Amino acid sequence: MIENIRLSFRGILSHKMRSFLTMLGIIIGIAAIIAIVSTIKGTNEQIQKNLIGSGENNVIVQMVQGDWEYDYSQGIPSGVSVLNDSDKENLMTIDNVEGVSLFHRRQEYEGVYHVNDGINGGYVYGIDTGYFSTVGLQVMHGRGISETDRENRRKVCLLDSISSETLFPGTDPLGKTIEIRQEPFTVIGIVTEKESFEPAINTIEDYYMYRQDASGRIYIPDTSWPIIYQYDEPQNVVLRANNTAAMTQIGRDAANLLNANITSADFQYKAQDLLEQAKEIQQLSQSTNTMLIWIAGISLLVGGIGVMNIMLVSVTERTSEIGLKKAIGAPKRAILGQFLTEAVVLTSTGGLLGVISGIILAELISRLNGTPVAISIEAAIFAVVFSMIIGIIFGILPSYKAANLDPIEALRHE
Repeated sequence: MIENIRLSFRGILSHKMRSFLTMLGIIIGIAAIIAIVSTIKGTNEQIQKNLIGSGENNVIVQMVQGDWEYDYSQGIPSGVSVLNDSDKENLMTIDNVEGVSLFHRRQEYEGVYHVNDGINGGYVYGIDTGYFSTVGLQVMHGRGISETDRENRRKVCLLDSISSETLFPGTDPLGKTIEIRQEPFTVIGIVTEKESFEPAINTIEDYYMYRQDASGRIYIPDTSWPIIYQYDEPQNVVLRANNTAAMTQIGRDAANLLNANITSADFQYKAQDLLEQAKEIQQLSQSTNTMLIWIAGISLLVGGIGVMNIMLVSVTERTSEIGLKKAIGAPKRAILGQFLTEAVVLTSTGGLLGVISGIILAELISRLNGTPVAISIEAAIFAVVFSMIIGIIFGILPSYKAANLDPIEALRHE
């Protein structure tokens, strides 16, 4: 086998241009597949990261009426009780949950101001002290909400960068006062928001899901919530999963647990299944790119035919050599193995060059178009193995022809 491989490389190097042109179809096909698969993988990872939220694996369970998030300005929903520490402990027992936080949320169109600057469509959150750690936000300036703030119902707040820039353009908001529904709240901190991206808004549900990120957020202690809104308002829940794959099941289990205490048929808790949305977008993208992979596969077929053609030429050129080997006792399997090995070495070399070219092409596409790329090791290994299989398939006919040459006729060949 080692001798056959050595002879194969010697044959390839003795006809460098011919060998390169023979491998070109394999190189182009493998390079195209590697580039496409790497782009698909990078895009899918980016979609999942954008929708789910920078790897924090958060699941939001909120009160809905029908298919829409319930608007608490319409009053307290009947048959729905306020969540308590016992509910929180029960939620923590769900498999793969490593963090739980309760929060209120309202959208304000004209109720948040600082002097003449206001937020239109921003969200006010009433949170506990564990909210930021659960959702993966950090206090960038100032401080967070403490238990003392909650116990004393202090009118303090934190802003994200969007609401900070909207209410205090070009100035430091720390220590200053904003009005929320005509109640003064002192700004004690600025929080970092998750990595921003431009979502595709295709439905009204997408619009409402992403509008909160574009309009800014204000965070106040949950115990101060009744100062500006209403008492006994049920909370929403955010859970942090210890792995992305568990998010969908966690959302279902949490919703089922919370709905067990609701006595009204008009209201229920429902999880935002962002993981499922990510999968749907990924499948839509992948169905298109699968067609491109099949098109690239045609290059491999063309490359395989080229390999078979050049191996047939090689058999014709080396007929006398084959005849001499058979005359001195070389069995058919030795001749078959030699030419089959040469075909496999030829296509495998093309496969390796194709993988390298594909990685370079993927990086080039990423730099030119800004498309995220993630190199797939599995695809690279598969490409090389597949190129070897092509060598075996398209090398069988030439190898079989060489092995079945008549030694006397072969020796007489010129």
